Amino acid sequence: MDKAVTAEHALTGLPDGASIAVGGFGLCGIPQTLIETVHRTGATGLRVVSNNCGVDDWGLGILLNDRRISRVTGSYVGENKEFARQYLSGELELELCPQGTLAERLRAGGCGIPAFFTPAGVGTQIADGGLPWRYAPDGSVAVSSPAKETREFGGVEHVLEEAIVTDYALVAAAKGDRHGNLVFEKSAQNFNPLCAMAGRITVAEVRELVEPGELDPAEVHLPGVFVQHVVHAPDVEKRIEKRTVTEVGR
Repeated sequence: MDKAVTAEHALTGLPDGASIAVGGFGLCGIPQTLIETVHRTGATGLRVVSNNCGVDDWGLGILLNDRRISRVTGSYVGENKEFARQYLSGELELELCPQGTLAERLRAGGCGIPAFFTPAGVGTQIADGGLPWRYAPDGSVAVSSPAKETREFGGVEHVLEEAIVTDYALVAAAKGDRHGNLVFEKSAQNFNPLCAMAGRITVAEVRELVEPGELDPAEVHLPGVFVQHVVHAPDVEKRIEKRTVTEVGR
């Protein structure tokens, strides 16, 4: 099955309020072409699951700046000042989640596992509840996280975390074939395979598009069964989240 389409075709019909898992870590491995296409669709009220939300003018920051995102499930606010401003002013709902837990919630969703127990977060507001999800304009907490079930295993307390399954998943790969088999480059493996597994409709942008049979099965990081659409995006601009320089000779 040839899954190669344009980005516009892959995201036709993306509805307001859709939930979307988005791969990447900082600005590494983000599906910039697909994010820009989502912006052009005009969809709003989006519920995003991603480690972070890019920076103010790149990555998911493009959607944040245009008030297209209503809720974020993530681990890191990072360098995005607008992300922090919207959350603290009550314009955006935010569920902060330990990074490893977020990764496992996505993987579990892709594997059909409804929930799992983990020791991460026990004894904190992650398990006990009370984390501010949304602030009111006056600075008070409008919505807070609920308490979660805990249980002891082997003498260690664990908290129950629910899996994540989203309407769409947007990911970026270094290479992919027309059947949707994907190869990720180095640290771009971060959240991309996990997000791809969690999406009901997964769209992958690939820098290099090859024909079926050209990929060595041993080098495939994500099989095409998880991918519905492949978008060839060979010339995507790459940016550095925070550039640090040192004077020559020092």
